[in-house]
Amino acid sequence: MTPEPAAAPEWIRRFTDEESARIVATELGSEDGVDGGPLSGVRFAAKDNIDIAGIPSTAAFPVRAGQPAESSAFAVRQLVRAGAVPVGKTNLDQFATGLVGTRSPFGACHAVGHPQYVSGGSSSGSAVAVATGQVDLALGTDTAGSGRVPAAFNDIVGLKPTRGLISTSGVLPACRSLDCVSIFTRTVHEARAAFTALATFDPTDPYARPMPAHRPHLAAVPRVIAIPARDVALDLEPEHRTAWNAALDHAREIAEYVVEIDIEPFLAAARLLYQGPWLAERWNAIASILGTDGLDHPDLDPAVRRVLSGAGAITGADTFAGFDELARLRRLTEPTWDVADALLLPVTPCHPTLAQVAADPVGVNSRLGTYTNFVNLLDLCAISVPAGRRTDGLPFAVQLIAPAFADDRLLDLAATWTGEKAEEPADQTALRPGWSQLAVVGAHLSGLPLNGQLRELGATLSRRTRTAPA
Repeated sequence: MTPEPAAAPEWIRRFTDEESARIVATELGSEDGVDGGPLSGVRFAAKDNIDIAGIPSTAAFPVRAGQPAESSAFAVRQLVRAGAVPVGKTNLDQFATGLVGTRSPFGACHAVGHPQYVSGGSSSGSAVAVATGQVDLALGTDTAGSGRVPAAFNDIVGLKPTRGLISTSGVLPACRSLDCVSIFTRTVHEARAAFTALATFDPTDPYARPMPAHRPHLAAVPRVIAIPARDVALDLEPEHRTAWNAALDHAREIAEYVVEIDIEPFLAAARLLYQGPWLAERWNAIASILGTDGLDHPDLDPAVRRVLSGAGAITGADTFAGFDELARLRRLTEPTWDVADALLLPVTPCHPTLAQVAADPVGVNSRLGTYTNFVNLLDLCAISVPAGRRTDGLPFAVQLIAPAFADDRLLDLAATWTGEKAEEPADQTALRPGWSQLAVVGAHLSGLPLNGQLRELGATLSRRTRTAPA
């Protein structure tokens, strides 16, 4: 069964007002909604591999269109309880396998305002729905970059939180050990509001992780941003390179220090995602859906079929060899976080046209993941933020990448990047469990000799103040 491509291919299903009200009532046990919640009245969409009760989750695989979900994903429930209203399910690269946004029988999405260029994927519809103002917020997923690439191509914000902070219960897996629920918004502050509502520990999700009491340091002042060493030739098309050079200038303006690092271990980890055992994990996630037809299923996208065709040859020995190589590369990347608060990279090396993807669907897609594939493998968090326009008018974006659990401070840095005013917590005593406010004087102040003792314990600067005159 192949559906007719929709006139608005970003959507697989738009909800009627009655359907939205029913979903809210189901989650809240009442038709009254949430008055005054932190996301009250916010319209949101969910990528169609994220369950909403009573609605099929097709994952762009038409056979699933007749199978309504029994319950909503944890993330959907959290948004509804915060006051947000679901308005539809969005298109995606089939089974969340792709970074292009064209691998769907429901139609290919294009970049907003640029119909010849791809929207990026796999969370294509979610990004387009936000960029066109049809929703205020959209949920996607991000295994290899699916929450950052479409954000970059549509000039919006795409947050990929630390793995496990947002539950993936009720999400059809791509690579379950790596999957993240991602957030699309137009501003960093909107992304923060959604993240705050979503980052609640879910004990029913075996991959969920609570925010630890002591988190990695990401300093408010000074900011140190790492960039690729000058002798590293980034694989950027010419228009991207010009925009990237401008982004480097901006980084030097907002950072206290900019340091150069060797990014080859990061890139080597990225190559493991589709050349290592995680391809078998991707196959394992959908094998039961394809049934006895397997890769010969008539509804399987040809490009997805090609990607998965090598999964069956991966052995147990290959799997453990991949784990060992990833551990080696992770150790090589760890010194970055001793000298820098965040790593700055382009989101992609290029922005391909629909025609270029059609001519080489696997090759072009693989290139798009050059700078995104490693983030979940190395247990990092990242955010894609707009970084101006290319000389041809296409949007350009960078990603800021930080250690696991540094999400809040990463959002601070992203807000500085975009020029949004930093937000002070309304209540400075409203800390996460296990945290304490500490007033510091003397040699423990920022920039003085003993400040490192606080940083080693995971302390972060909340604010600067002065004592009153005696």
